[in-house]
Amino acid sequence: MENRFQLRQNVLEHIPFITILHGLDFKINWANRVCRKFAGFSLESISVKKCFMLWGLGGPCTGCPLQQVIETGRPAEIELPLPDQAHWPVTQGSWTVTIIPITDDAGRVVEVVETACEITSEKKAQQALRQSESLLRQAQHLSHIGHWELDLKTDQLSWSDEIFRIFEIDPCKFEASYEAFLNATHPEDREMVNRAYTESVRNRSPYVIEHRLQFPDERIKYVQERCETFYDDNGTPLRSLGTVQDITESKLIEEENKKLQAQFIQAQKMESVGRLAGGVAHDFNNMLCVILGHLDLAFTEVKENHALHATLKEIKNAARRSAGLTRQLLGFARQQTIAPVVLDMNHTIDNMLKMLRRLIGEDIELKWIPGPDLGRIKIDPTQVDQILANLCVNARDAISGVGNITIETQNVFFNESYCTEHPEFQTGAYVMVAVSDNGCGMDQETLSRLFEPFYTTKKMGEGTGLGLATIYGIVKQNNGFINVYSEPGKGSTFRIYMSRHEGDAAAKPEKDVCAAPQGGNETILLVEDEVMILKFCKKILEKYGYRVLAANTPKDALSLIENHTGPIDLLLTDVVMSGMSGSELAAKVSALYPGLKTLYMSGYTANVIADHGLLNEGIKFLQKPFSAGDLAEKIRTVLAQE
Repeated sequence: MENRFQLRQNVLEHIPFITILHGLDFKINWANRVCRKFAGFSLESISVKKCFMLWGLGGPCTGCPLQQVIETGRPAEIELPLPDQAHWPVTQGSWTVTIIPITDDAGRVVEVVETACEITSEKKAQQALRQSESLLRQAQHLSHIGHWELDLKTDQLSWSDEIFRIFEIDPCKFEASYEAFLNATHPEDREMVNRAYTESVRNRSPYVIEHRLQFPDERIKYVQERCETFYDDNGTPLRSLGTVQDITESKLIEEENKKLQAQFIQAQKMESVGRLAGGVAHDFNNMLCVILGHLDLAFTEVKENHALHATLKEIKNAARRSAGLTRQLLGFARQQTIAPVVLDMNHTIDNMLKMLRRLIGEDIELKWIPGPDLGRIKIDPTQVDQILANLCVNARDAISGVGNITIETQNVFFNESYCTEHPEFQTGAYVMVAVSDNGCGMDQETLSRLFEPFYTTKKMGEGTGLGLATIYGIVKQNNGFINVYSEPGKGSTFRIYMSRHEGDAAAKPEKDVCAAPQGGNETILLVEDEVMILKFCKKILEKYGYRVLAANTPKDALSLIENHTGPIDLLLTDVVMSGMSGSELAAKVSALYPGLKTLYMSGYTANVIADHGLLNEGIKFLQKPFSAGDLAEKIRTVLAQE
């Protein structure tokens, strides 16, 4: 028995970590040389030492593990220092301690073995690893880049936290596989993504690809994916590593730049055509003057009963019509001779109403809504006649049978913030003249060519294609600009903005759209069928502190609120949408949320919308285009009303 005890101690003596034998009174019965060196105990002094003295403590640890092992007879493992040991005296770092009971034949604990291994390096490595992982997560979050790894033997896919954020997927609900990844991409892009990956694996070449993600609410994100596959010595693919970066913001900027570039190219084209038209018109106009002058001379020689008189008269009529075309070309080219004067547009339009009503006929009602305290503009009165006559005639031709044409005026002001959001607008104070109809409307192709000279959608012989080109030239000549809003089958609104004349009576101070009120904690249901406007409104409303439920269609809006458990304080909806009008949607949502406030928005004027029978009098209405400040201020006003 003594030999066995000696053998045990000899073995324990050479174990390269702390090893101690404890009695049931917590005294150290024996300790190996590693322990004696660590604690500074001599072999002779061990018999008077207790376990806590080994660690430099003045008393037993709280919840002493040695006591627990003696009482339960079950092994225990702990890390020192314990969480509640604020003043850990041992400077060597962290330790893993294992305590094992030794029992007799009856199963009673007679002694306890304690071993301790220093894990300071491992703890530091773990901490460094955690810090590195945290820095990686932060870097990925800032750069919107996540990484993934696919084990091709097990088909196990692992994603970093940032990819889950980009894909907006709960990690607990994601079936980590390549097929699940494909299902998360846009349906139209899945074949392209799969082909890029499979060809990359087959050709042993990395790839870079851009594709879309589509979410249940039909939002779209753009991502750029990079991938490389690694192989064993036999060429068998083992695993694929890749990154995914959210490039939605840069894509939107790219699209906006393309839009601005297209506008710039269109402006350049119009300028080039204008210069060409102006040069031709000037020369042709000079020739027409000669022709008409000689015809007048000829009429002094050729009497009415002369055989050539009727022929000369037809020539003169044709020359006069040609002169009219040249005047229109010169108007488009902004080379028309003008005599600008300061005008009150309300007064000027009042005087034109009788003539305009004759132009459009009895079947079409002409409504005139003058704006209050309208500013003055400086323009040639004949150009105002040209603008309104052309717009009203075009509106008349767009209406089949009975209809309405509405002329409105209003003071408007655009500051730098507004014009940054709407690059086609220019800063300053303007008088706006709007001509709206409830006719056939126009598609995007027609709108893109609307002001090109000689472009017309009318039948042969019914139009020259110079009416709107002339208006464009006149407005540009007077430092103004035009905004057109139209949808097929839903009419059109032309808004012309002319600079207010300096020196006019002091105008009312304009509201700065940058000083818009912040929102509270209200929830707004936003419904808009134009994706860009939807994103813009959502971004602005969230910026001002609102919670936003955004939907691209009325149907999506109704589906969205089925799963919404909180309140909805206001419905912000477009008026004219496919499948359901804004007022119909408001009725359905109000049935679920009694007392809901509603704000309508549209590119058509409020009066024209009323003509469509879509809105009642007194509704809360916001006219497109609007600024961020306009939107925030109107929302706050509607929410504040009882």
